Parts: sequence; structure tokens; C-alpha cells
Amino acid sequence: MTTKQRAYLKSLAMNLETIFQIGKGGLTDESVYQIGNALEARELIKCKVLDTCPVSAKELSADLARLTASECVQVIGNKVVLYRKSQKKSKIELP
Repeated sequence: MTTKQRAYLKSLAMNLETIFQIGKGGLTDESVYQIGNALEARELIKCKVLDTCPVSAKELSADLARLTASECVQVIGNKVVLYRKSQKKSKIELP
């Protein structure tokens, strides 16, 4: 992903609502499955890592990107933004 594409996705993510929270249970198979489904439907999602999570937001973003075959757009504080192009119908057209 180029820096221009990343900047474009960051601008889109500013207006997104957080749709997932990851807490003291950490990353489970169920949460990975749900995040994968959300990525297929929306392509760009925002997750919040709660203070009770056993790992940091940076570590979690790397694991999530690997497990969901997505790309981590940004990590700011405890928020993680992920992107994965939809297999069925793509909504976001990267520059």
C-alpha cells in the first residue's frame, strides 16, 4: 500500500464509528471471524482496544492484520483501523 493510498484511507476512517471493542479476553477466534466478516462487508473498519486487553494496540493490530488477511491503516492510541478489499463487490476505490 502506498502512502497516498494510506492517507486516503485515513481520511475515510476519520468519520467511521468504532464497531468492535477488544477487551480482557483478547483476540479470540470468534472476534477474528466477526472482524473478517465486517471487513468483507465494509472494507474499512475501526476497532477499539480497551485498557483491560492483555496486549497493546500495536501488537493487536499486527495480529489482526495477519489473521484477517487485511492491512493495518493506522494505530492511534487505542484505536486500530483495518482495510481489506472486498472479494464480492468493492466499494472503496484506492487512488
